[in-house]
Amino acid sequence: MKTYTAKPADIEKKWILIDAEGIVLGRLATIVAMRLRGKHKPSFTPHMDMGDNVIVINADKVQMTGNKRADKKYFWHTGFPGGIKFRTAGQVLDGAHPERVVIKAIERMISRNRLGSQQMSNLRVYAGSAHPHEAQQPEVLDFASLNPKNTRSA
Repeated sequence: MKTYTAKPADIEKKWILIDAEGIVLGRLATIVAMRLRGKHKPSFTPHMDMGDNVIVINADKVQMTGNKRADKKYFWHTGFPGGIKFRTAGQVLDGAHPERVVIKAIERMISRNRLGSQQMSNLRVYAGSAHPHEAQQPEVLDFASLNPKNTRSA
């Protein structure tokens, strides 16, 4: 028996819509990363972009367990001596671009190479409930009903 390798013509991409309201961040990121990579398909081929296009809405209403909202820090460096800076996850979620928390969580689960960049281009994250992808007729994935641990009441 030969190993199956998908050809570019064999790849079929779907559009998936996920509502992140009340969903735990890490559980959301693992499912979205798996969908972007294409590992949920039986025809998965590691060196091809097999994943679906994923739309995440209500990213500003994502939940975190424990004290992560106050304790989780996002660091960056200015390039100057002593220029290390950080923001907590709560500050980012309350700021102008709360969708960046979801993007970073997913981005850190995807491989850091050209294929990972190509897979990340299939992700769209919106802070509110409106999105401009109605023409693609995305399938709604009811993520909260998959596992009771996926949601968290504030």
